Amino acid sequence: MEKLNMKTPLVEMDGDEMTRILWKMIKEELLLPFVDLKTEYYDLGLEHRNETDDQVTYDSAYAAKKYGVAVKCATITPNAARVKEYNLKEMWKSPNGTIRAIMDGTVFRAPIVVKGIEPCVKNWKKPITLARHAYGDVYKASEMKVPCAGKAELVFTAEDGTETRELIHEFKGPGVLQGMHNLQSSIESFAHSCFKYALDTKQDLWFATKDTISKKYDHTFKDIFQEIYDAQYKELFEKAGITYFYTLIDDAVARIMKAEGGFIWACKNYDGDVMSDMVSSAFGSLAMMTSVLVSPDGNFEYEAAHGTVQRHYYKHLAGEETSTNSVATIFAWSGALRKRGELDGLTDLMDFADKLEKATIATIESGKMTKDLALITTIENPTVLNSEAFIKAVRQELEALL
Repeated sequence: MEKLNMKTPLVEMDGDEMTRILWKMIKEELLLPFVDLKTEYYDLGLEHRNETDDQVTYDSAYAAKKYGVAVKCATITPNAARVKEYNLKEMWKSPNGTIRAIMDGTVFRAPIVVKGIEPCVKNWKKPITLARHAYGDVYKASEMKVPCAGKAELVFTAEDGTETRELIHEFKGPGVLQGMHNLQSSIESFAHSCFKYALDTKQDLWFATKDTISKKYDHTFKDIFQEIYDAQYKELFEKAGITYFYTLIDDAVARIMKAEGGFIWACKNYDGDVMSDMVSSAFGSLAMMTSVLVSPDGNFEYEAAHGTVQRHYYKHLAGEETSTNSVATIFAWSGALRKRGELDGLTDLMDFADKLEKATIATIESGKMTKDLALITTIENPTVLNSEAFIKAVRQELEALL
């Protein structure tokens, strides 16, 4: 068949370890035979980030703002062990944190629902979409080890030189410090994104923080959401027959476990990171989750919501067979291609993205799947495929659909 054309490139952000191996397989088996793929390529593998002093991460984020649509592979956020393993110049910050800070917006994550993979929480009947704030907090924090006794203060110096001070702690001995921040403009963007997405998808919206403990930081989030909702969205929500409500994060967790699903749960940055893993795992697998960063100026970055699958990568390097779930990475590509097609008016590209997703789901529902899904499926006698064989099975389904 003739390859589908693209007008505008996607920004392609390559990644690390086993997901990097899957990335290459997906392109070779599921994309390049069917699409005249145009991408602006950035290597966000840890070695290249180290070589460029992390400049490549910044360049990729600005490219995403330029072209409007990006697709990203999972990447390593180094800890002390990784610094030693990869002989890094320094402990580089999270690439996702850097990209999100530049693009702003909100990360929307939703489970990929497949027949035969039933949620662990028996009353979850519909997908739960996590809306994760994509700026600041612990991901942009400054940290310090306290070596000895002393006084730690939070100091803000205004443009006119006026200082405001708040005591953090009187240390009697060594400890640690962390300074977090957020921006009113970013919180406002987060709120608008959540309210608009709820209206677009006709879903109720929950928002949760810990304002009873964090009476200034978290309370600011709560107040901004409420002010924007009352001023701009209350009547629209009522007309659409959907609701918005605020609750404490611990109360939200308790309610979630008894709910049916079918709503959006908005969380601050770290809460969204953790809770999206809980939701995706309970729906079946961390590799069965879509993730898209939507910026307020209409830019999109699609990614797999899981890590780099380090354990499988070491097995792969040792020449052992792996059975790694590539579904979330496939859906990152399909999401990006669909959005690129939508923005460029290429309906055939959008149709291809739809069929790629249908082929992936049909492969699993026919009983062919990776080991992680075979362990939890209700389908009898599933066929466990290795990493490459699963992608090739998806290709067979895709060719039949095309």
